Amino acid sequence: MAGFLILDIGAGTMDVLYYDTGSGLHFKSVARSPALTAVDKAASLPGDLLVVGIEMGGGSLAGVLKQRAAEAKVVMSLSASATINHDPEKVRSLGIQIIDDLEAEELRKKGRFSVLTLADLDLERIRHIVEGLDVPFAFEGVGICAQDHGIPPAGVSHLDYRHTIFKESLEKSPLPHSLLFKSNEIPETFHRLTAIARTASGIPTDEVYVMDSGMAAILGASMDPLARTRTRILTLDVATSHTVGAVLEDGEIAGFFEYHTRDITLEKIEGLMKNLAEGRLEHRRILQEGGHGAYIRRTVGWNRIEIMIATGPKRRMVEGSRFPIVRGAPLGDNMMTGTVGVLEALRRRKGMESLQYT
Repeated sequence: MAGFLILDIGAGTMDVLYYDTGSGLHFKSVARSPALTAVDKAASLPGDLLVVGIEMGGGSLAGVLKQRAAEAKVVMSLSASATINHDPEKVRSLGIQIIDDLEAEELRKKGRFSVLTLADLDLERIRHIVEGLDVPFAFEGVGICAQDHGIPPAGVSHLDYRHTIFKESLEKSPLPHSLLFKSNEIPETFHRLTAIARTASGIPTDEVYVMDSGMAAILGASMDPLARTRTRILTLDVATSHTVGAVLEDGEIAGFFEYHTRDITLEKIEGLMKNLAEGRLEHRRILQEGGHGAYIRRTVGWNRIEIMIATGPKRRMVEGSRFPIVRGAPLGDNMMTGTVGVLEALRRRKGMESLQYT
């Protein structure tokens, strides 16, 4: 048996999918996210704390480290500090000392500090999860999605910059799988995805691909059996940290919006959905409201939408909507939306035969 290992690294969960393209069998697991694990360790390790490793999704780690720094000494390696902020001065403003990576390694050897190592991928943990599915830990390919804002130029917000990257890419190719990158093709600005791909090189596979989780969720939702036969689709992924809505027509992204889930309500979602389909969302206004932004490439029209499909761990937020929103479950599992999106992007990239996601 040989197949593909797909990982969706979110704020609350890490979703794992093994798909055997030969038999069509798939095996899956939903585990606790690396960000939650890192936060717990940061809060529980005793005494002075040394944080090493590489950039990862930090979640509430900044708040925990700020609190620790008020009680004890907290030192971070320069590479690890990018998890908190790409601007070292903003990290230092939390009371955290930053040292270069070599100095951090020397400090670790002295054994005076408790040590927290940051990374989105713990390869031993991944191995245990996969072997628990009773499949070999060797793969035709590995695909991983996570959210990456990129590193913006001075004076540009990371939210604005993230959407600029998506806009430029989608205007060249409006197909969501165009935002899947092989490990040697990742745009330089995506440091987190680059770090993930570098760590994933330790997995026994010939190919590693990465993708932004928002784009993966859009594609994955459109692969749901309820949506596969429709031409104009509105997808809504209400995830732990972020909510992404998109309209697709003939498989192309016509537009999308993104908000922090904590800042959104059912009424707000409904307004965003309708305005997205009608082409009335403005990126600057969404930013001013505290959202991540919006992009309109083409107006499809609200009355032409054939299906509205909701996925994500917090999709219960749209229960009771005045709109006919249906629940999506690609591969029979709402939590597999991102992994299915990555797998489908990888399938298209490699020119493989169509897969069934029922």
